[in-house]
Amino acid sequence: MASSAYANLHAINGSFQTHFISHSFNHLKTSLSLTVKPLLKELEKFPLINVDVSKNMKNASGKLLDALMNSMFQFVDQPLLPSQENFAPVEEIGDLVEVICTEGEIPADFSEGVFIRNGNNPLFGGLKSAVSIFGQSNQTWVDGEGMLHAVYFKKDPNGSWIVSYKNRYVETETFKLEKQMHNKPCFLPVLEGDASAVLAAQLLNALRFGTVNKYFSNTNVFEHSGRVYSITEDHLPQEVDISTLETLSDWDVDGAWDRPFTSHPKKAPGSGELVMMGTAAKKPYYVLGVISADGKKLHKADLKFKRSVLSHDIGVTQKYNVIIDHPLTMDIKRLVMGGPLMKYEKEGYARIGVMPRYGNAESVKWFEVQTNCTFHILNCFEEDNEVVVVRGCRALTSLIPGPDERVGNFGNKFEWFSKGFNFAHHDDSAADDDAGTGYFFARVYEWRLNMVSGEVEEEKNLTGTEFAMEFPFINERYTGLKHKYGYTQVIDSVASSNSGLGKFGALAKLYLDDQSHSTPSGDQEERCSDQQWIKVEYHKFEENNFCSGSVFVPRHGGIEEDDGWIVTFVHNENTHVTQVHVIDAMKFQSEPIVKITLPQRVPYGFHGTFVSMLN
Repeated sequence: MASSAYANLHAINGSFQTHFISHSFNHLKTSLSLTVKPLLKELEKFPLINVDVSKNMKNASGKLLDALMNSMFQFVDQPLLPSQENFAPVEEIGDLVEVICTEGEIPADFSEGVFIRNGNNPLFGGLKSAVSIFGQSNQTWVDGEGMLHAVYFKKDPNGSWIVSYKNRYVETETFKLEKQMHNKPCFLPVLEGDASAVLAAQLLNALRFGTVNKYFSNTNVFEHSGRVYSITEDHLPQEVDISTLETLSDWDVDGAWDRPFTSHPKKAPGSGELVMMGTAAKKPYYVLGVISADGKKLHKADLKFKRSVLSHDIGVTQKYNVIIDHPLTMDIKRLVMGGPLMKYEKEGYARIGVMPRYGNAESVKWFEVQTNCTFHILNCFEEDNEVVVVRGCRALTSLIPGPDERVGNFGNKFEWFSKGFNFAHHDDSAADDDAGTGYFFARVYEWRLNMVSGEVEEEKNLTGTEFAMEFPFINERYTGLKHKYGYTQVIDSVASSNSGLGKFGALAKLYLDDQSHSTPSGDQEERCSDQQWIKVEYHKFEENNFCSGSVFVPRHGGIEEDDGWIVTFVHNENTHVTQVHVIDAMKFQSEPIVKITLPQRVPYGFHGTFVSMLN
């Protein structure tokens, strides 16, 4: 998913030693097996982050390396099917554009603020592959430069609503380098493809730019200490001016944080501290951080992981940090030996860690759970001073990075994604993507972790097999606290299977305290069991309309947890028009109270937030 997953590559960044430049790439291809050990040693020397990309470029033998790249590598456009048209990039619109409400009226007590969503918007026309004598490496569906789409809700002096729209690229260091110095694709894809091509791409990117991969900053937007940031977990966050969407600078917590930064940091209840983490493909694999409410102080802890994992989210409770360790691994040695850089190890272990807020590796209590892939946490909280409850969207395989073509999983990437989204006959035995369909099916799941006994008290599905759910969200005032409601986007199986990419044709409201409902459909085992599901309501969009970036906006002064609105981008594939829908969360199945037509198409994207001007 982002998003939908919805995560990006944590690649090793930095510079190679001077003697390594003299190695020819022909030698790399013909004698890869002979260079495994020295190559691995060089890769392990990389620093995690080198922010000053342009300085590295100036100090390198730029022209020679450019000529080498241009003579050996060719960028080709990846095909875009008609069903994938709204995944294609758009241009920046320029100045702020005032828009009108097409249907309905914005409530008088709606919050003044900015609904802003991130998403990938590839430069130079779309996603690329790079073809060379080493084979082919490919950008994936999570790649592409970040573009922010913002809708501004403001009242004039008479109390009338003024709504405006603006979009703008997130200008990371690598964005500026490619755009200003070359104005054409320069960075070779490094996440997916033939092992020799991926390895060569990493080497050449590092030699030319001082970093292995591009900094896309396309996944999420978050606010802390009065400032707004764009983020993808392969690098630092970028501070953004919320009024102009101008990218200001990278945020490294006054120099204290020198590694990637999760796409889903969480504010601790009560204290306002920001809990985050950074993962990497070299040790330390996982470092957790707690940033003070004013953004000036940082507590860091290396959790001493034994493997590199793509952990996309982190949870908090009043006292604890909650850590997801699932078997979606990054392995440089595996890549050098001819395997994929990133792989979901379906026979690998999964565990959840619970750590005191300012703890360390030794203070984490680990709970072994059934093997799974959980990209997104719905919420976590403590119960009876004894149990930590963790809720998230759990699947039994990963749609990142793609099929393991090395062992022949269908060979055709589109077919693999198409089958994965085909939920027509889903059951949990479809987790094996070597056969069957529906292996991307994600369900809302609950783990109950007993901090006294150290045992997993219970783990279970909360939703049945009628609809797959992802991109969960809540009323953020309840982050880390016991809550009654949650919300998700609902995957449209047919549309997603036809396009080979995730599309969300509905929203779901979860009644988490009401677990007395049997599933209306599903596999035989579940129909014959005593399992009861939570109550779920659905807000379904019109046919061929799909949403992205959904958030909950609480009513100012509201008392009930669900007193507020769901705000989301909705694109109509029949008319090619994008709207913002505002839905009353307490009348969830009713028509939107407002539909706002935007001046241009907004591509499907990942995560968003609402920045209230009342804070």
